[in-house]
Amino acid sequence: MNNSDSILDRISLTRRHLLGTLAVAAASAIPIAAYAQAASAASNNATAQAIADHFSSVATMQGEFVQFGPRGEQTGGKFYIQRPGKLRFNYDSPSPIRVIADGKNVAVGNTKLKTWDLYPLSKTPLSLLLAQRIDLSAGSVKSVKQESDLTTIALGNNTVFGNSTITMMFDPKTYDLRQWTITDNQGKDTSVMVFNVKTGVQFDDKVFRVPYEVIPGTAAYRD
Repeated sequence: MNNSDSILDRISLTRRHLLGTLAVAAASAIPIAAYAQAASAASNNATAQAIADHFSSVATMQGEFVQFGPRGEQTGGKFYIQRPGKLRFNYDSPSPIRVIADGKNVAVGNTKLKTWDLYPLSKTPLSLLLAQRIDLSAGSVKSVKQESDLTTIALGNNTVFGNSTITMMFDPKTYDLRQWTITDNQGKDTSVMVFNVKTGVQFDDKVFRVPYEVIPGTAAYRD
C-alpha cells in the first residue's frame, strides 16, 4: 500500500496504529488477490479444456494452410490430420517439402533432393496437437488468453521437448482451430493458418506412410 502519506494527512494515528493498519490491510488483501487470480485461472483452464476436448473429438480433418516461417517466408499447401498422431503436409510447388507423422515419428522430406530427416513424434510439440485427448491438467499449459474473437492456448512440456512450445488459436464461439504456432528452442516461430477445413473424412493408409525403406538406419520402423 502506497497511501500512507495521504492517510497520515487525514487521520492522526500513532506509528504503532499505522503499522497495525497496514499489516491488517495487507493480510486481508493478499488472500483476496490470490483468490481472484486462482478463480480467473480456474475459469480460463475450464474454458481451455472445453475447447481442447472439442478439438480432440475431431478424429480426422483436412484442409488448406498458409505457413509463415521465422524469416517471414510464406508457403502454402494442403494438410491432413488423423488422431492419434498422424499428420501430412503437402507443400505447394515449387516447394519440394513433405512432412509426415505416422503416429511414431515425424519425417521431413525433400522430394527434389530425395532426403528425409526423422524425429520421434513424442519429442516434438506436434505430439500435443495430435494427441488422442489434449489433457490440460498435466501441467502442459503455459498460458490461456481469452479475447472476444480468439482464445489462445500455449502448451509445452520442458521435460520432453525443452523450451519448444505450441500455441493454438481457436474461435471462441465454434471452438474451431484457426492457427497454431510452434516456437522452437531458439525462440523462432513457425505459424500455420488453416482454412477450408473438412472434418470426418476417410483417409487411405498410404497418406500417413513414412517411406522408411529409403531412409538410412530406419529398418526397425519398417512394416
